[in-house]
Amino acid sequence: MLHSIIKDENVGYENKDLHNPRKRISARGIVFKDDNIALFYKKNMNEYKLPGGGVEEGENLEEAFKREVLEETGCKVNILTKLGITEEFKGTANFYQLSHVYLAKVIDDTHKLNLTEKEKTEGGELLWVTLEQAINLVRNCFDKLKPSTYDEQENIYATRFIIKRDLSILEYYKSIINGNEVL
Repeated sequence: MLHSIIKDENVGYENKDLHNPRKRISARGIVFKDDNIALFYKKNMNEYKLPGGGVEEGENLEEAFKREVLEETGCKVNILTKLGITEEFKGTANFYQLSHVYLAKVIDDTHKLNLTEKEKTEGGELLWVTLEQAINLVRNCFDKLKPSTYDEQENIYATRFIIKRDLSILEYYKSIINGNEVL
């Protein structure tokens, strides 16, 4: 199972200890439609990410994942399996995030995204790409990120964690396909 840990040093910063950090639980993952994977692209930030987000009060992990996927892709999904977890220790921001990672397939595409104002301002759009394309797009945007103009708190530091996290998920899934890992 996937268990990825990302710290400041993994995104180009000096590690800092967390002291009573803010915490967030989230659900995200790989969503397939035919032979392609959903990527959410924020063109104004040059950021590519997998669909997913925070678990809201009263939701379980799978409900949160399905809701986030529906919002960001317009697709209803069937969860095939849980791939594992990722942990982000953002010492510079004193923030800890635990993401539960799923693999899902599309069962209905409404073709209607439900984006937040922030996602719209950042140029959010849905892309369907192959696994190899997804890995390359996510990997290659790391050094070309632009800060968000929507939210002063959102910065390249936080976005680099997203990129490293999602790249670890995609590479883990590729290792499963190649027979190097077992679910």
